[in-house]
Amino acid sequence: MHLIGEFREKEALIAAIQALKAGGFGPRDLAIFSEEPVEFRRGILDRPSHMSQIAVSGAILMGAAATAFVYYAQHDYKLTTGGMPVFSFWATGVITYEMTMLGAVLATFCWFLWESGLIRRRDKTAPIPEVNPAAMCLRVRCLPEQADGVHEAMYHAGATWVDRREQA
Repeated sequence: MHLIGEFREKEALIAAIQALKAGGFGPRDLAIFSEEPVEFRRGILDRPSHMSQIAVSGAILMGAAATAFVYYAQHDYKLTTGGMPVFSFWATGVITYEMTMLGAVLATFCWFLWESGLIRRRDKTAPIPEVNPAAMCLRVRCLPEQADGVHEAMYHAGATWVDRREQA
């Protein structure tokens, strides 16, 4: 079951989120809908991102894979090099650098798609509210026995209206 509340003021929305978080609801249960971006201070509705670790991991993995591939290719078919080493990091530096950057960019792009929900399964039955231009909507996923408490918390925080929507 989902409850959708409409708020006209950001402070009222923050109060509702804090009351619901105190009641045991987490960021996965709460969703904000608005025609304009709504920015909250730290600690209100934090959804941690691992983008920096993914970008660094992708860069390290792709750079190591590129270096290993070049090492394998140069040792698989040995050439007479006139006393120079068959494999040299100086000779493969450009390839390693470019593939490292490619790994960081691809990992960042893929993780962005994952975090935005474009390539993972989402709850297709969750209702999307129609948002008035001057309002913000808070959608709360709850159990039917929790609905009355959520309804009361949203009205007490300053919701202009609250609507119950059953899942299809």
